[in-house]
Amino acid sequence: MTKLSYVESVIRAIQDCSKESLDIIVRLILAIDRRHPVSVAMETVNLAAEYREKTDGLVVGIDFSGDPNAGDGAEFIPVFEEGRRQGLKLALHLAEVPAPEETWKILQVTPDRIGHGTCLQPDTGGSKQLEDFVTRHRIPLELCLTSNIVGKTVEGYDNHHFQYWYDLGHPCVICTDDKGVFSTTLSREYSIAAETFSLSDKQMWDLSYRSIDFIFSDEHVKHMLRKKWTDSKDRLSVK
Repeated sequence: MTKLSYVESVIRAIQDCSKESLDIIVRLILAIDRRHPVSVAMETVNLAAEYREKTDGLVVGIDFSGDPNAGDGAEFIPVFEEGRRQGLKLALHLAEVPAPEETWKILQVTPDRIGHGTCLQPDTGGSKQLEDFVTRHRIPLELCLTSNIVGKTVEGYDNHHFQYWYDLGHPCVICTDDKGVFSTTLSREYSIAAETFSLSDKQMWDLSYRSIDFIFSDEHVKHMLRKKWTDSKDRLSVK
């Protein structure tokens, strides 16, 4: 299966499901693996841009991920800049391990979301410079508790960096990273966060509701989701 046929297969499946009135909205982000050459990454960006146009926005962006110890992520900056030029959103896995110089260089493209961000603040191998940039630009963090435990980038749930950023009032989005690989669900990750950090039902609902602001979709979709969340809040009597 080629990269092109793979993307077309996923898009067809999404389009087929959209005809079945399922209560889900799906958008596609194409992934760049940092273990592969920059030339391959540029192919992915061009493919994402092409199918963004062909599918009327079903493809929304690119993801940068893979083994955080592989290569120099800063080499991909021209790829990210090209993606931004072509109207794609950038979800970049950064600072999964201490790499302040690399992280600082990549941050200059100002990603739309940061995956993990485990080692941004000074006490985890980052720097005040990194922390200040992320907070000043209000770049949302995709925080994946179980993934970080399994990947051994965080020792335990109770010292996960979620607490640090949440206490700062910074945009935080709880994610699974990959529910199959890490044998978890989004509901379980929320439950872990609530229990570990003593969050109330209202705090959990707010955390979920605010995440709508950071999805890669248009205001119409965001408005629809906010209404669904508000309706559920009333139905569940969250106070």
